[in-house]
Order: sequence, then structure tokens, then C-alpha cells
Amino acid sequence: MKISILLPYKENFTPDYAGAVSLFLSDTIKLSKYKKNIKVYGNTSFKKKLLSNYTNLNFTKFFFRSSSKTYVKKFLDEEKIKKSNLIEIHNRPEYINYIYKKNKNIVLYFHNNPLEMRLTKTVSERINIYKKTKKIIFNSNWTLNQFMKGMNKKYNTNKLEVINQSTSKKIINFKNKKKIILFVGRLNISKGYDLFGEAIIRVLNNYPDWKAVVIGDEPREKHIFKHKNLKNLGFQKNNTVTKWFIKSDISVVCPRKSEPFGRTALEASSAGCALIIIDKGGLREASPKAMKIKTLTVKNIEKSIKILIKNVSFKKSLQKRIYKHFYLTNNYISKKIDRYRDKLI
Repeated sequence: MKISILLPYKENFTPDYAGAVSLFLSDTIKLSKYKKNIKVYGNTSFKKKLLSNYTNLNFTKFFFRSSSKTYVKKFLDEEKIKKSNLIEIHNRPEYINYIYKKNKNIVLYFHNNPLEMRLTKTVSERINIYKKTKKIIFNSNWTLNQFMKGMNKKYNTNKLEVINQSTSKKIINFKNKKKIILFVGRLNISKGYDLFGEAIIRVLNNYPDWKAVVIGDEPREKHIFKHKNLKNLGFQKNNTVTKWFIKSDISVVCPRKSEPFGRTALEASSAGCALIIIDKGGLREASPKAMKIKTLTVKNIEKSIKILIKNVSFKKSLQKRIYKHFYLTNNYISKKIDRYRDKLI
């Protein structure tokens, strides 16, 4: 018996530069009762891999040839050696048309907005994907609702299921929390880093005993904010990021666009941070008890942080409430994944 998981092309399944999809898969596969039967396929130039049951699909890239198409062809070459009982495709609907010709036992995972992805933007495209899959998994109810826009309700069946991303619930001591405000993510306009940067400078000017830590990178944009109490650590491995969540008092997640779910909000909640999020998309599912901003502006981010700084008892109660209600553990989600596998294999 074999379960094959096909990553998006260029998804780095490595501890050196792992994205949300890779971290999610690594965490849940380890706990799956099918872990000995699972093989992960991807393409990365990094040597270290998150799991030993990983196969790198190496191929020569040509300027005039689609790398994604060649990537899927390499995967299908592997399938000729031993056909999978189940193929799970992550975040790439366009792979299905190629794979469906060889194997019809397909599960598709959406980690992003289906309306912004190739071959699921239109209703007819989504119906085609619906018909060619055994199951479609969404990382939030918001993502599922995006998929269903304009579609007949008859398609909203048990073939569609929400399985959120997960993480471990951190062991913390609230007394050890430091006066640190944390921002983790891409340092770009889409993630609202430009707004956070302006807001945090104002906050640090008013509260010199507080510090801010930024973790992330963005080679395509440059937003530089300087303050003696602001530290930019650049990209860090997940275990380092986790330590910062555990020690930080406040975490801010403020994207301009609707997040399909929100890995940063999930991690902050699991570590008992007083979390501030923008109230849209799937973020409220990642952390239902977080402090929510209705309208995203520099002023509102600044105001929300100051409320938590000035009202210590409120900040502490928010931290404990968020931590108490966190339930999206790797063990819980891994069992949900295995339940649908039980039915399809």
C-alpha cells in the first residue's frame, strides 16, 4: 500500500527554508498511522530534508519548457515503478489533469484562495476539479466558501472537507513572557509589514521599556524601519521562531489581503501570545479568541498594541484565553487526515 504526496513545484521540504505547507506535512505525517506507507515528492536544491521518506524529483530545466509540467511527468515516471493507492496533491489544481489520466484516486488540498489559482478561478474549472477528485481538503471554512462561490449547492457534499493546519501546543510559563512585540512573515506590503513598521516605531517611541522583533524576509521589496529597540532577525528556522513566540508578550498578524488561514496566528496562539489579527479571511479560524482589528491602518495597529501594553491584566487574560482555547494540535489534525484515508484506501 502506498500514499504519495506531491508538493507544489519549488516548495522547499527542508528545515533550512520550510514553508507552511512543508511544516504542516512534516508534523502530521510523523503522527499518521500510515507514516510507513507515505512517500513525499518534491523539488528542492537544499540538501537537508524534513523527513527521510522524501524523494527529490530532479530534472533539467529548459527555458522553453514548463518546469511544472516536467515536474509532474517526473512524478508519473515514479508512479510507473509502483502505482499509488492514493495521491494527495497540495495547492496545485493544474497537476490533476495530468495525473487523472494515470490514477483517479486523487485528493486535492487548498492552502490558498481557489479563486486566485490556476484552473479553479471559474465555476466550470472548479466543477472539473470536483469531478476528478475523490476528496478536496480546505485549510479553512473561508477557503471552502471561496471555492463554492457561484456553484450549485449540490456540490457542497462530504467530498469537501475543512482540515485546518496544525502545530504543537507549546509548554509555556506566562511569568517568563518578555516585553516583546513580534512580527513573523514576509516583509512586504501584502503582509502589512509597511503598516506594522510605522506603527511599531510610534509604539517604541512611547514605551522605551518594550522591544520589537521582526522575523522574515522579502527580496522583492525593501521596507526599512530603524529603532534602537527594534531587531530584524531575517529568515529563521522554525525551531528558532518557536522560541520567540514562547518568550514574546504580543504578536501581530496584519495582512492587507484575506489570509486563507494563517500559520503565524496559529503558532502565536499555541504559545500563548496576546495576538492581534485583522478580522477577515481565515485568520479568525486560526485564532478565534485573538484581539481583532476591523479596519487595517497604522493608527489601528498602534492603538491595539498600546491597549495591551497599558492594560496588563487585560493582556494577561487575553494570553490565557487564547492559549486555553487552542486545539489545532498536530495529533488532532493527523487523526482527521487518517479518517478520510481510511475511507479512500
